[in-house]
Amino acid sequence: MTLLPITAPASLLDVHHLDPEADGWAFRAEHAVATAAGDTYVLTGLRRYRGHAVGSSGPAEQNFGYQLITRYGSDGKPTATAVFGQAVPGGGPSAIPEGDVTTLAVLPDGAIALSSKPGSTHLLSPDLDEVLASWPMAWGWEKQQGPGDNPFAASIAVTPAGRLLCMTSEYGLSNWAGAHPNIVAVSEPGTALGPGCKPVLRAIATLDARTDRQSDADAYAHVRYGDEPVVRGNRPSPSLTEALSELTGTSGSLYGYDDSTMTRPAALSDNLFVVPVFGKTFRSTNLGQEFSFALVDDRGALQGRLEGLHLRDDSPFTGFDFTVVADPYRARAFHLNRYGLYAWSADGVLRARMPTAEKPFKPLVHFTLLECTPEGELLLAHRKQHVLLRVPVPQDLDDLAIAVEAALKGYGRERTALKKQYSPVNWLWSDSAATVNHL
Repeated sequence: MTLLPITAPASLLDVHHLDPEADGWAFRAEHAVATAAGDTYVLTGLRRYRGHAVGSSGPAEQNFGYQLITRYGSDGKPTATAVFGQAVPGGGPSAIPEGDVTTLAVLPDGAIALSSKPGSTHLLSPDLDEVLASWPMAWGWEKQQGPGDNPFAASIAVTPAGRLLCMTSEYGLSNWAGAHPNIVAVSEPGTALGPGCKPVLRAIATLDARTDRQSDADAYAHVRYGDEPVVRGNRPSPSLTEALSELTGTSGSLYGYDDSTMTRPAALSDNLFVVPVFGKTFRSTNLGQEFSFALVDDRGALQGRLEGLHLRDDSPFTGFDFTVVADPYRARAFHLNRYGLYAWSADGVLRARMPTAEKPFKPLVHFTLLECTPEGELLLAHRKQHVLLRVPVPQDLDDLAIAVEAALKGYGRERTALKKQYSPVNWLWSDSAATVNHL
């Protein structure tokens, strides 16, 4: 099965009397991961907001915001859905609050890790029927460390050897308020994340080293550099901001890497990672602004970056598509933005480019690249039609354009078959067969 419907539970839609033909609702795929056995987990957000519904008591009128994780079997059929983020009418409070920039990871023992900014991680059973453990990190403009503040990571990726590649956040950076993702860190092979077990993460890279405002209270014991927690000057050096400024010759430039941001790191292997870093965003156009998909090894050395992208003609700032996914089993990386789909080998050489300006690849502008599966397939979600397209990647990246063109040509035929099976209304795919677990 190369096309999956991204479904919502019929029971949840019925509770809120959601009319797909009405305005005010939104459904979005946020991330997806797959297991070696062929199961797929898709994370989505389902929301409704209508101004006249503010203060309404009935579920048919209430605004709501849920996150969902749906598990699909190897046959493409949904088997279970976890619902969280807020209480379902008539039920108890959700064990997991709604997260921001949330991603999934399948851990070596099969558990599902759900991570979100600034650093909360929740562990779910493979059947999505139980919250096994939670490590929350409070949002806030001021540090809120206390009994309930026990973070792990803002994102997790798993390497073939079972190492956890994590992005973690810090307070007290430069003149920023609140916590911001700033550290790339890895666990050692064989260490497990589970109930009562939070492994030490070894910091290998810092985005921003301007930490004059930090104190010992801003340190977290599980994120370490050397023998001590990361805080103030105890961190990898030089920072990614400094190293990329030197690499690109933009040090001190208004359009350089000062006040830059990073997104979820991806693993190219057990010891080589891609860290997307993009410069400060402005209210006016950001075309031409600096960005780099930095290559960092597990010793923290900058090994270069994914090459071949033009600052304007290939800019991820159009649409703000900064996601890079990687296949650590075959050492290659991929990126999709409004201008094209790109593929690299582990040495940073651009091996394939599929411009959306060319007719065969124009449909790619409607898709978001979510992840790469253990089998080497790309997972792309259609932003309006809410389906997940699996694109097999050939061993030779020179043949990727052929594979992508074939997948896009077959998309309409497979979508028609799914429509006959599910009868979606306004591209909302309702499912009543999967087990629904309100967490």
